Amino acid sequence: MTESPALRIGTRGSPLARWQADWVAAQLTALGFAVELVLIKTQGDVRSGPIGAIGGQGVFTKELQRALADGTIDLAVHSLKDLPT
Repeated sequence: MTESPALRIGTRGSPLARWQADWVAAQLTALGFAVELVLIKTQGDVRSGPIGAIGGQGVFTKELQRALADGTIDLAVHSLKDLPT
């Protein structure tokens, strides 16, 4: 029997993001899934200043969305408050 590859969970490296991703990883692990956390730096992480001055909406999510689209990660864990509504 072949083992499935680990689910790659993309998240930012902030303490809150890590806590949320660790919680999701624990739930998936309890269900029998292998998981791997993939830390992704976003524009909001590497630049300082007012959010509007560094790109506005999406500065904490664009790189996560890009990683999902290009297959670098299988799922992303992030706070809903940072997504455009």
